[in-house]
Amino acid sequence: MQRRKFIKNTLGYPILLLTPSLFTGSCNKGTDNDAKGKTVVIIGAGISGLGAAKKLKENGFEVIVLEAQDKVGGRLSTNRTLGISFDEGASWIHGVNGNPITSLAQQAGMKTFQTLDDSRKSYDTGGVLRSTSSYNTAEDELYTILNTLTNSGSASQSFEKVFNNLYPAKANDRLWKFLLSTYVTFDTGDIDKLSSLLYNEGEEFGGGEKIVTNGYDTIAHHLANGLNIKLGQRVSKVDYSSAKAKVTHNGNVTEADFVLITVPLGVLKSGAIQFAPNLPAAKINAIQKVGMNCVNKFLLTWNTAFWDDVQYISYTPEIKDKFNYFVNVKKFHPTVNALMTFAYANYARQTETMTDAQITDEIMAHLRDIYGNNIPNPTNMLRTKWQTNENAFGAYSYTAVGTEMQHFDDLAEAVNNKLFFAGEHTEADYFSTVHGAYMSGMREAEKIIDLV
Repeated sequence: MQRRKFIKNTLGYPILLLTPSLFTGSCNKGTDNDAKGKTVVIIGAGISGLGAAKKLKENGFEVIVLEAQDKVGGRLSTNRTLGISFDEGASWIHGVNGNPITSLAQQAGMKTFQTLDDSRKSYDTGGVLRSTSSYNTAEDELYTILNTLTNSGSASQSFEKVFNNLYPAKANDRLWKFLLSTYVTFDTGDIDKLSSLLYNEGEEFGGGEKIVTNGYDTIAHHLANGLNIKLGQRVSKVDYSSAKAKVTHNGNVTEADFVLITVPLGVLKSGAIQFAPNLPAAKINAIQKVGMNCVNKFLLTWNTAFWDDVQYISYTPEIKDKFNYFVNVKKFHPTVNALMTFAYANYARQTETMTDAQITDEIMAHLRDIYGNNIPNPTNMLRTKWQTNENAFGAYSYTAVGTEMQHFDDLAEAVNNKLFFAGEHTEADYFSTVHGAYMSGMREAEKIIDLV
C-alpha cells in the first residue's frame, strides 16, 4: 500500500529534482579555519541529527551529538530479536527517483525489495473475498474524492466531518472505513483531527516503493561512523541567554556556539526540554498546532504459512484503524513465515494499554475470520508503543485542524543564530517522511556553515 499514493496518482504534484550538493559533503562551504574552535551540540541521533553532524564535521566544526537512547537512529529503529529485521519505525523508501535516501541506502549497504501495490487480496467480514473490480472501483472513487474534498473544506472542520457530510452512506461502509484508514489516516493522522483543507499537502518523489529488508538503522549506523556521539544523555535544558549556549544533560552542562535540536515533534510538545529564554511565540504556537500521529506496528511469525501468496492482505472489520492490513513478509524473506500489521490513531494508542496476549487475540480474530478457526496461533509477536515512547511521543507529524503550512517553516526557524531545529516536522514539503528528516538536517547544517 503506497504511502501518499493518492497524492501521486491524482493531485499531479511535480517530482522535484533536488540539488545533489544539498546531500553530500563534497561541496564544503566552510573551511577548517572558518569553523576552527566552533562547537555544535546536536540533540538527537536520528537521521536528521546524524546527517547534519556528518556534514558539519566535514566542514571543520567540533560536533557533539547527545542521544537519550542507548543506540543511534531515533525512529529508524530495527528489532532483530527474531532473526529478521523488524523496522519499528520507517519501513519503506517512499518514491525512489531522486530521493536522497536511495543513494544513501546504497552507500550504507541497505537492502530493499520493491513492493507491488496490485499484489493484494481484500476480504470482508465472514472471510468473503472481495472482487478485484469492486475494490478498484472504490479505490478510484476515493482518489476522485481526495482530489476534490478540499473544495468543501474549512479551517475549522476535520476531514472526517466534511467527508461524512458529503458522503453519509460511506461513513459506516466497511470498505470505506478501511480505505480511509489505510489511505488517509496511515498517511496523515487522526482523521477526526486532520485538516479538511491541508490533508493533501506535501510533495513526493516518483518511482517505486521499496521496503527495507535488512534494517533501516543501517543508514543510521553508516552516518554515525566517526562521529562523537554520547549515548544515554537525556537533555533537560537549553540555555541560550549567553554568548555560548549551555546544554544540560544528565546533570552535566556542555557549552556550544550552536545547538541543533532534532528531537521529534512529540518530544517538543511534551515540554521535556526547557528553553531559557522561552522559545519565540511563533515557534511555541507551531509546536502546539501541528499534529502528531500514532501508528503502531506488529510482527507475527508462524512455523508454516497459511495465508495468500500476495504482498498485501486487507480485511474490512467494523472497527476502523484496527489490524485491517497485513504485509506478507514472506514475499521478501522467503524462508520466514511472518505477517506485519498495523493500528492507527486512537486505536493505535489504545493498543499500548493492551497485553501481548490481548493484541494477539485481536489480530487472530481477524485472521481466523478470513482463513478459518483451524489456523495456528503465532509463535512470536513483536510490537511498538510509539505514543508512550518518551523519545518520540508519536510516530510523525501531520496537518491537523488549526495547522497552517507556515507552522512548518516556523518550526524550522533558527533563534538568535544560535538555536537551530531539524526533523521531519520542520520540512513543509516532505514532513512525516525519512527523506524529509534527512533533508532538514542538511538544511540546518548549511545554515550553520554559512554563519562562519
